[in-house]
Amino acid sequence: MFSTRFRHIVIPALAGIFLLSACSVNVKKEKNGQDKQVDINTPMGGIHVSKDASAQDVGLPVYPGATLKEKGNGEDKSANVNISGFGYGLRVIALEYGSSDRPDKVIAYYKDQLKKYGNVLVCHTSGLNVNAGKGHGDSHELSCEGDGSDIELKVGTQENQHIVAVESSGSGSNFSLVYVRTHGKDAEI
Repeated sequence: MFSTRFRHIVIPALAGIFLLSACSVNVKKEKNGQDKQVDINTPMGGIHVSKDASAQDVGLPVYPGATLKEKGNGEDKSANVNISGFGYGLRVIALEYGSSDRPDKVIAYYKDQLKKYGNVLVCHTSGLNVNAGKGHGDSHELSCEGDGSDIELKVGTQENQHIVAVESSGSGSNFSLVYVRTHGKDAEI
């Protein structure tokens, strides 16, 4: 049907057309018209992005008196992202809060809360550092990267981690609660 010369062009093009025709995109909107949830499904995998995230999804309580931060347009700073395909998956849940308490009080609170997941690693960073996937060689342990004045508390493994990143903000603090889970073809998210 196709000459050998054109098979390497025609067959991938036909496969691409087939995959695009099998793709579905679903967008749910909020009352104000902003996107609230986006789901993209293909035969190769899917991407699901939502603003529906809670501290319970991260597996940690909200620091007493803290408030969920807002983006400039009044939206909460929260995300629930799930990506899967080709035997690999990534789930990230993140929320950002503000507190009138100093960073050292927030850090002490979350050090205690994170202990239920294992030994807490205390890192000095200049922004949130998430390292998902395999560590160096066969190691799956978390490590500190970078150097700075912000504090990042980490617990778990490269594939399943809870992170609390705390930074000073005026006389108070801002902090992020993050849950990261990755898997290969033999695991479930």
